[in-house]
Amino acid sequence: MAGSSNSAPVSSIHTSSETGRLLPSATKCNSKEIDLDVSLPSPYSKSYLFELVITDKTHYRRFLYISLTLAFVVLALGLVPHFLPQNNRHHGHSKNLTLALNQAITFFDAQKSGNYPSNSPISFRGSSGLQDGNSSNIHADLVGGFYDSGNNIKFTFPAAYTITLLSWSVVEYHRKYADIGELEHIKDVIKWGSDYLLKVFVPPTAKSDPSLLYSQASLVSIMCLKVGSAGNDTKNPVPNDINCWQRPEDMRYKRPVSVCNETASDLAGEIVAALSAASIVFKQENEYSQRLIKKAEQIYEITAKEDRIHRAITYTTIDFCGGEARKFYGSSGYKDELVWAATWLFFATGNHTFLDYATTNFAAAADDETTTDKGIFYWNNKLAANAVLFTRLRFFRDLGFPYEKALGLSTNMTDQLMCSYLSKQNFNRTPGKVFSVDYHFMYFFFKANELIRRRTNEPH
Repeated sequence: MAGSSNSAPVSSIHTSSETGRLLPSATKCNSKEIDLDVSLPSPYSKSYLFELVITDKTHYRRFLYISLTLAFVVLALGLVPHFLPQNNRHHGHSKNLTLALNQAITFFDAQKSGNYPSNSPISFRGSSGLQDGNSSNIHADLVGGFYDSGNNIKFTFPAAYTITLLSWSVVEYHRKYADIGELEHIKDVIKWGSDYLLKVFVPPTAKSDPSLLYSQASLVSIMCLKVGSAGNDTKNPVPNDINCWQRPEDMRYKRPVSVCNETASDLAGEIVAALSAASIVFKQENEYSQRLIKKAEQIYEITAKEDRIHRAITYTTIDFCGGEARKFYGSSGYKDELVWAATWLFFATGNHTFLDYATTNFAAAADDETTTDKGIFYWNNKLAANAVLFTRLRFFRDLGFPYEKALGLSTNMTDQLMCSYLSKQNFNRTPGKVFSVDYHFMYFFFKANELIRRRTNEPH
C-alpha cells in the first residue's frame, strides 16, 4: 500500500527496443540491472538444424574420389611447366643465334676421333680409332681428325675444306666469337682438325722417294685421303664403316688407309689452304702457327712445281687414292684448289709469289669450272669463294699492277654472284633467307659425272 512503511523501495526501469534488454532507469541514482526472465522477439533470423543422413556410401566415396582427382590434376597442370627443362620447350621461331652457333660447333665435338678430351661437352663420346694408320700395308700415326657424316670414315678432302671454312669464319668474325664466348670453342675444333692434317702429309726422305698424302682412314702417298672402308660386297659382306653402323668406340674391324702421291693436286691444294688459314687463326701462338705454314709450304712446293704441275689430276681419278672417296666426294677439277691454296698462303705469309700464281691461274680455273657448279661454293668448287677473297684484296689493298686483270675479273664474278643470289628465281631460301641447294641434286650430278667419265675415259 502507499502509506505502508514496510513496503520495499521501487526501482524504476526502462526497456531498450534496440537490444531487447531491460535496463535500470537513468533517472534513479540507485538504479540497478534486474535479471528478469522475459522472452522478447529476436531481430536476427532463426537457424534450423537439419539432420542429413548419407544413405548410399558408394556414391559418396565416388564423389570424393572424383573431387580429389580433379583437384590433383589442376594442381599438377599448374606445377609441371615449372619443372620442365627450358631447352625442351617449343619456342616457335627462335632468334637465339648464339645457341644455334654453339650447337653447330658442338657437332664437331661429337665427330672427333682419337683420344677424346675429358672436357668435351659431349659426355657420351669416348676415345676411338686409336689404331688408325696401323693397317697391314701402312704404319703411320693417323689418330685424330673427324668422322664423316654418320659413318666412321675419315675423309681428308672434305675435312680440310671444313677447317679452311671454320678458320675463315674466325679470321672475319673473331671479335663476334669472343663476344658470345665461343672463340676458344671454335679454335679448339680448328686445332683438332689442323693437328690431324699435319699428320697426313709425309715428305720424301730422299730425292727418289715419293711424298705421301693420306686421303682416307684408308691412306694417300702425298696425303692421306681416307681412313676406313666404304666397300659393300653383298656376296661376301665384311664389316666396315658403311654396312656396320656402330659407335666408333666399339669398332673392331679393319680400317684400311688410302694413299695418294703429289699428282693428287686437288687434295694437296685443299690441305695447303686449310693449314694456311688455320695459321692465321693461331697467329698469336707463333710456334704452332709457323709449324702450320711450314707444312703448307712443303706440300705446295711439291705439288705446284713446273715439272709436276702438268701431271696434276684429281684425287678421285686414282683408284688406290680416291677410288672409294669418289662415291662420296668426287672431284671435278684441281685448278680451283691450287688457286685457293696459293691465295690462302699469300694471306698467311704475305709472300707475293703465291699471289702471283693465284692471280695468273685464276682465269684458267674459271674456264675449268663446270656449268652445274657456277655460282655454287662447296667442297668441290672454291672459285666463287676465291673471287670474294680477290675482291677483298682489290677493295682494301689496291695492289695495282700486275694484279688488276685478275682482281677485276674476280670483282665482276662476285657482282654477278651477288645478283644471282638476290634473284628469287635461282635459289631456294629458308625462312631466315639462307640459300639452299638440294643435296640430292648434287649427289646425282656426281653419279652422272662418274658414269660419263667411265664411258669416255676422260679425267672428269
